[in-house]
Amino acid sequence: MIVALSGTPGTGKTSVSILLQDLGYEVISLNEIAFKKDFINGFDKKRKSNLLDIKKINNYIKNNFKNDNIVFVEGHASHFLKCAKKVIILRCKPEKLIKRLTKKGWNEGKINENIDAEILDIILCEAVELHDEDDIFEINTSKKTINSVLKAIIEIVENEFKPIKKYNIGKIDWSEEILREF
Repeated sequence: MIVALSGTPGTGKTSVSILLQDLGYEVISLNEIAFKKDFINGFDKKRKSNLLDIKKINNYIKNNFKNDNIVFVEGHASHFLKCAKKVIILRCKPEKLIKRLTKKGWNEGKINENIDAEILDIILCEAVELHDEDDIFEINTSKKTINSVLKAIIEIVENEFKPIKKYNIGKIDWSEEILREF
């Protein structure tokens, strides 16, 4: 089963992916596949980022990861994969996210764009357009250690991806943050 592990940059996807691999789960990087297989549609000069060919990536993953085992696809655009049966979205309070992205050395414009995306639930809204709400889970990573984020994901997996109230979508709301000056 393909499980998209998505979220705004800085929410903890890559860090928790390493721990998932340590536990024996198969984890693949959406960006790594895009670059290795040349599934790039161009370059966005304004955002200084590559444009991924999601359709090609989706077909590649669908055709190459057909087993019954859980395969996590990590990447901030993984929720666009139609082949994903489940989606886990990592979320983070904007104030904390700014600190994380600043620590990564991101420029102010890129940080602000991602903070706005987090506040406006962009990834969740995009995921809901493609996937059933019962197949999407949200985890607030703001005050969690990476190990507690891992435990939350394992809880979802061990519950066979049945809805768990504390991870239901719509509980995380940063909308009041839009009025705040960071």
